[in-house]
Amino acid sequence: MPIVLLLALILSFFTVRSLVKDHPALIAKHLKTLLYCLAGGALALLMLTGRLNWLFALVGVTIASAFRLAPLLLRYAPQLHNLWWQFKAGKPSSKHQQSQQQNYTHASKSTMSAEEAYQVLGLKNNATEQEIISAHRKLIQKIHPDRGGSDYLAAQINLAKKMLLNK
Repeated sequence: MPIVLLLALILSFFTVRSLVKDHPALIAKHLKTLLYCLAGGALALLMLTGRLNWLFALVGVTIASAFRLAPLLLRYAPQLHNLWWQFKAGKPSSKHQQSQQQNYTHASKSTMSAEEAYQVLGLKNNATEQEIISAHRKLIQKIHPDRGGSDYLAAQINLAKKMLLNK
């Protein structure tokens, strides 16, 4: 047994020594391969010794937890989707939120004619106050940023309502 450990130590010394001279991408590839081999070896050892039952129990608990969390995750799916694409694009969420806030303040400061406001809400020029409120409610439920919509469009819809009701 001590001879096996000594051989493993010598082999690891020379492997590390040769890896230090390699390109970082090649080192990462070798480490990834080593991790896969170690995981496969551990799995084979557990299988051969008959101690794999805890792994099956862990997989079962994970699947059951995923099914219980699925409705919650689906509720926040648009936000998670946006966060994922921000992460993939390399943009931190704080900058994204700042740009959205700037879009919102820009849209809220801009002026809109009554004709444009009616077009934004999809109404005719002689719409009543109740029609304006209901059209705003329907549109904002579809376009709201909390449901994956655009801050700019929500700001335009809010501006159109405000403009028509303050007339």
